[in-house]
Amino acid sequence: MAGSNGKQKTVRDMILSLGLIGIAAALIYVFIPHDDSAPDIPRVDYRVELLTARRSAAYPVAAPVDLPATWKATSVRFDGANFDAWHLGFHAPDGQYVQIEQSTQKPSEFIDQATQGATATKNTQQIDGRTWTHYTGGRYDALVLPAKGSTTVVAGTGSFQQLTEMAQALRTS
Repeated sequence: MAGSNGKQKTVRDMILSLGLIGIAAALIYVFIPHDDSAPDIPRVDYRVELLTARRSAAYPVAAPVDLPATWKATSVRFDGANFDAWHLGFHAPDGQYVQIEQSTQKPSEFIDQATQGATATKNTQQIDGRTWTHYTGGRYDALVLPAKGSTTVVAGTGSFQQLTEMAQALRTS
């Protein structure tokens, strides 16, 4: 009988240990601060890069004008050595991402990169007298505007309504 009493103590000690570990974990969870909110993405000022791109690019560089302040510019770059590639990314009011991409690169390659694999649909849309083509199926949905010597892509995780809002705000001067 002495053997069974020792097994009972071992099981009881294990349950007590697990209980103490659970209490310690709960205390740590309660007293260690944690933030479940979305991180605050810093706003970037893109004016200098825009001026540089507009002076250097072989096409009219587009950027939004009079976009509501709730749209936050989060990334910008211009690469004059690599197809005059212009990128301007925005955090939309509802947390989605919308970007403007322009380049002189071969349209099929550029569109595939900018949309991350989307393909053209038969849907088109008139925005400021220009015909934009809807692209879907990639990581991003997109509106694509081919022009002589360059291609403009407005793409992102946002809805087509948001993409349209951005495309309507675009100006080249």
